[in-house]
Amino acid sequence: MMKCRYAALLLVLAVLPLYPMEWPADGTIKKNFGWNDEGKPVLGVEFITENQVMAAEQGELLFSGAGINGASRLPSPLGSWTALDHGGGIIGIYSRMNGAETPELVDRLQNLGTPGITGWSSENGVYFSLFDRKERRWINPVMIINPLPVTGAPAILSVKLRNQEGRIIEIGQERTISQGRYAIIAETSQTIQGRSLAPFRIICSINGVETGGLNFETYSARDGVLMVYRNGLVPVRQIYSPYPAYELGTAGFARGQVTLEVIAQDAEGNSRNQVFRFTVE
Repeated sequence: MMKCRYAALLLVLAVLPLYPMEWPADGTIKKNFGWNDEGKPVLGVEFITENQVMAAEQGELLFSGAGINGASRLPSPLGSWTALDHGGGIIGIYSRMNGAETPELVDRLQNLGTPGITGWSSENGVYFSLFDRKERRWINPVMIINPLPVTGAPAILSVKLRNQEGRIIEIGQERTISQGRYAIIAETSQTIQGRSLAPFRIICSINGVETGGLNFETYSARDGVLMVYRNGLVPVRQIYSPYPAYELGTAGFARGQVTLEVIAQDAEGNSRNQVFRFTVE
């Protein structure tokens, strides 16, 4: 499984620019890539800002308009938006802005417009996302753009088990569970600019063996279903249904002592772990 994950990462890196793009806005991040937004994943980065929206990299205009669906085959963010082809099949989508006239060719850091309150937004800002149209997948911008400063390692807020009958067990509070198959659910967050956001990766191991690895690197579209990588591509509805947490995988527990570890990492490699020991009878 690890080889598959790194192979997928190499495919992403093969189409990325040789040097980092720039963030298109200078402001506060409200939501980031992978965040559990009431049971649905965030596929970009939402900024709250009053400053100009800029091109993350030079590019060619694909579309600019008021956000009426059907204008192209691209996934259509709501509100006023602009799509730029940044090369290598990578499309930058700048949405929820006020309407703006965009030239056919755009330079790096060229103004694209002003932040707005269009689409699904309640504050002045911009929603920025990157789409690989060759592979039909959304890319976490921190794969291409230098990560924003973080405040310490990600926090692990809770780890729970859910049995096949739907009963939730908070393993930090119960030392004994019944044998059977359980879903492993973790609530984690990363503090950036004083806000709780999604980490970059969450890993779960049982008795020293990795059993669940959730990576917020890309989300792929397969036959109309959005998929995320968790030891293989998995429909996002399986990951995001336990809002506001994430389902890291399932495991069968037989009688004996169990050591379960959850690790949350940010894009710079900072990590925090939490270890639980309990008895299965």
